[in-house]
Parts: sequence; structure tokens; C-alpha cells
Amino acid sequence: MDNKEQAFEHMVREHRTTIYTVCYMFSNDSDEVSDLFQEVLTNLWKGMEKFEGRSDIKTWIYRVSLNTCISIDRKKKRRRALPLQMNINLFEDDDTDSRQAEMLRKRIAKLGPFDRAIILLWLENMSYDEIGAVVGITAKNVSVRLYRIKEQLKRMG
Repeated sequence: MDNKEQAFEHMVREHRTTIYTVCYMFSNDSDEVSDLFQEVLTNLWKGMEKFEGRSDIKTWIYRVSLNTCISIDRKKKRRRALPLQMNINLFEDDDTDSRQAEMLRKRIAKLGPFDRAIILLWLENMSYDEIGAVVGITAKNVSVRLYRIKEQLKRMG
């Protein structure tokens, strides 16, 4: 295994939960989350040599992950697919925390991709500056958008 492969393997091992978190925010289907994860890995591999280190590696990974998931989400919305009907829900859990988390996930899923990305990064406890670096807006704009997103989530029912 050469140095590039070792560095990539280390990066993925270190940041896989970050990538999975982004993927999960764009789908609640485990197969689709796995597909998104694989697509993100492909894009990270392709872009690894172009990463210049001007930002933190985690910021770059978030950016690639979000851009990949947003792009696939847009393509998915353009073509309508018939959903596979199953009588089980692998994500179902009956405790209060799980129900609240699922309710929040469903509300976040109703947001546009850009707003979904911002709230996801905020839920990951990133600073406004870090969120701005990932999505390409100012920290002040992050603050304003987060306020509006939170208000929108409160109004959803």
C-alpha cells in the first residue's frame, strides 16, 4: 500500500462518523446511506491530491460530503422512483429520545439542501466561522440563516 492509500485509509477511519452523519441527513434508508457514503469516498479520493491544506481537513471533508449528497439529492428529485414498500422500519425505536430525534430528522429533511447542511453542521457543534467555511458564507450570514431555520423548524408540524 502506498502513502496516498495509507493517508486516505487513515483519513476515512478518523472521519467516517462525520461522513455518515452527513449521509444520514440526506436519507433514512440504510442502503441509500451506504451508497451516499461510497460516493463521498470516491469524491474524497479523487480530490485528495487537490486538497492544499488551506482549511482544516474536517472542513474539507464536510464540504465534499455535503456537496456530494446535495448533488445526488438534486438528481434524485429530478427523476421520480417508485419506493420499495417494506413492512418493517429498521430505524424505528420506541424510546422518547429516539422518537424526538426521528421527529427532528423528518423536519430537517423538509428543509432545502443548503439549510439542511447548515443545521447539520450546527448540530455537530461547529462554530459559525467553521460552518461558514464549509458552506461558503460569512459567520454573520450563518447566524441569520440559523435563526431563520430554527424558527422554520419550530413552525413545522
